[in-house]
Amino acid sequence: MRSFLVALVLCLAVAGGHAAAQDNRLPDIGSSAGTVLSPARQAEYGEMLLAQLRHYDMVMEDPLVDQWLRSTGNRLASASDQPRQSFTFFMMKDRSINAFATLGGYIGLNVGLVLTAQSEDEVAAVLAHEIAHVTQNHVLRGAERAQRDSIPLLLAMLGAIAIASSSDSSSSGDAAMAAVASAQGLAMQRQIDYTRSNESEADRLGMRTLARSGFDVDGMADMFERMQAASRTNQGGERERIPDYLRTHPVTTTRIGEARQRAEQLRGNDSVLATTATPEAILTERVPLPGGSTAAAAAAAAGTFNPLLPGSLRVTTTGLGYGDSVQFGWARERMRVLSASTTGAAVREYEGMRRSGDFDDAKRYGMALARLQAGEAAAAASQFAALLEDYPEDTWLSLGLAEAEARSGRQRDADARFEALLRRMPNHRAVALTYAGVLAERNTPESGRRAQELLRPMLRSASDDPLFQRTFARISEIAGDPVRAGEAYAEADFLSGRAERALVQLNTLRKRDDLDYYARARIDARIAAITPTVLELRRQGVRDEDLRRRR
Repeated sequence: MRSFLVALVLCLAVAGGHAAAQDNRLPDIGSSAGTVLSPARQAEYGEMLLAQLRHYDMVMEDPLVDQWLRSTGNRLASASDQPRQSFTFFMMKDRSINAFATLGGYIGLNVGLVLTAQSEDEVAAVLAHEIAHVTQNHVLRGAERAQRDSIPLLLAMLGAIAIASSSDSSSSGDAAMAAVASAQGLAMQRQIDYTRSNESEADRLGMRTLARSGFDVDGMADMFERMQAASRTNQGGERERIPDYLRTHPVTTTRIGEARQRAEQLRGNDSVLATTATPEAILTERVPLPGGSTAAAAAAAAGTFNPLLPGSLRVTTTGLGYGDSVQFGWARERMRVLSASTTGAAVREYEGMRRSGDFDDAKRYGMALARLQAGEAAAAASQFAALLEDYPEDTWLSLGLAEAEARSGRQRDADARFEALLRRMPNHRAVALTYAGVLAERNTPESGRRAQELLRPMLRSASDDPLFQRTFARISEIAGDPVRAGEAYAEADFLSGRAERALVQLNTLRKRDDLDYYARARIDARIAAITPTVLELRRQGVRDEDLRRRR
């Protein structure tokens, strides 16, 4: 019965796409997609989908991983054909190879894809491809067809996730993850019905975005080859099945060859495409690059060409962190640890790598983090300290060491390290959140107040971060500030797919006698903002089951 329901929901999600597949010719200047779903409604659907994925604990919430992914994604988005388009990038815990784009510029990336990649350029290639699906309205056109056929769009997406999460299979360490991987690929991607022309266009524009961003343009073909190799392995087991990404983005030898050819063409160009925007118009023109093809290749690779500057002027990107293979190594191994089924499994995975001889510095970082997560704080501190000798002042290593020191009883050393990091990077969200988490573990009013001081300046910029809101709620509770704690807990619930429960919490909080004018105004504003979302979810048939059971 469950399999039937999954198939039914997925069919609803894709039915509209197949009917019009042959009519999709891009660019289609006359498309009505933008009128069927306004940008605000697209963003609303994307936000709801992300919230529901969080609700089922499928999203990796880690400040360092988030920072790396957003930095890479935003760098690509700013170099895309629609730099004003808003994007939200998030990481899924699933170790299957997959990525997807959905309404409102929401782009999800599975941990498995990053673990398969050997460089940041390869991950960037997939992100650039997904960005192109958004900027070329491939996603929106699929939604338009679904709306035209009266398919409840949000219900189809959320229903697939909800049903898949109820699966009691136990493959690849997590019951829901394997089923949800298929839900991602089918419910989110196939409803778009990417045709061959869609894929070719996304590859072409994605490659151009890679070059503009300063990434290695060979990354796209390299990543395609890795995914194709994965599809040729033994498909008898769940972990060796055809990557979900290949089910919706078929990779062929021809497609890989075309990616190689485009990369060669980009390296050989003696001109670049320059875009000049004014309030009245946008002018796009090809501008000759002084120095010929050699200079063009160098500028494209470094992302340093600017047609508005004198040809003799060269700007270096040294020190900006572009193409930082070291940080990519830290990020990939951090994802490996945080996506493991248990902390013990993560430690055993690294022990196996060490026995096989595959144990570089990134793997040493992963082993230290795995031991920290497993409660071996002293051993982790020793490993982080050894790595810091080779990478002085590295933020990822310094944070790991500070956290390990705090949990091994060396609070004074930990606090000194955290405070030094804050002086160097006062607005670094990962540093502030990690320190606040350590202070919350001490569970004293003094530590709570200090943590509030750290996070309060970031409240506005972290309004979309449920981990931040949960941490701020906990430290406010410890500090003796129940009103702020209640607001933050409600916000965390809202961002985690519990909009109805968040509304109940805010209405309860509003009845307190000790609210001042400003607190009451904040609460009233959030109630007004959340209520339409709750009503839309109810219209789509999505209800909070916990609240219904209590009644």
